[in-house]
Amino acid sequence: MKKYLFLFVVLAYSQAAFACDACKKQQPKFLQGITHGPGPDSNWDYLIVALMVFITLYVMAATLKCLIKPAEIGREHIKRMILND
Repeated sequence: MKKYLFLFVVLAYSQAAFACDACKKQQPKFLQGITHGPGPDSNWDYLIVALMVFITLYVMAATLKCLIKPAEIGREHIKRMILND
């Protein structure tokens, strides 16, 4: 049952993610069919989105790095107090 519920949610979300016909006409050529709403007002919008994507990717990479290979190896680190109890 969980498998079918997950499949339903994924399919429902994928249909909602595509733009409708009215929105497709308002978007620039390379964004048609992807986003909803009117097109960007200026080139600053592209810069802001690119900056947000860069920050997000950087934070994801830093998080994965810290999770995969943590650098706390000292015996006096606070995590040792918690783990040794």
